[in-house]
Amino acid sequence: MRLRHLFISPGHNYYGHHGQSPSGHPMVEVQAIECMAGRGLRGDRFFDYQPDYKGQITFFAWETLTALWDALSLPPEQRHPEATRRNVLTEGADLNALIGREFEIQGVRFLGTEECRPCYWMNTAFRDQRAETWLKGNGGLRAKILTDGWLRREATGS
Repeated sequence: MRLRHLFISPGHNYYGHHGQSPSGHPMVEVQAIECMAGRGLRGDRFFDYQPDYKGQITFFAWETLTALWDALSLPPEQRHPEATRRNVLTEGADLNALIGREFEIQGVRFLGTEECRPCYWMNTAFRDQRAETWLKGNGGLRAKILTDGWLRREATGS
């Protein structure tokens, strides 16, 4: 599994905003993220969110993202990996196969807990009303962090 992009965000744009406008907290791309067992990613909006939270870190497949961009015919100015609002964009892994399983990346252990089910906010994030429906079954992976450590972005050229 290759790590193409790593993101953290200081606040929630969509989570907890039902019936309201989204907030404007940026997704900040970083070269490395610090994983804290049972707590989340240092500096991220879900860090210490609640004990034993099932979404301490989130993953999204690069292959799914590029297929979504193509399927929706999104123009280049709308093709931003941070729109997923996920922490780690992976390449070369079947994320759905990791649900209910322990796995390791760059020496850090995780437990895949569930799919990041897409919601209507994905339509806003991608500026296309078809995004939520298209992503059903491929919304990414929520996971718990089992050991402390660092994840580092791998050079990809994009």
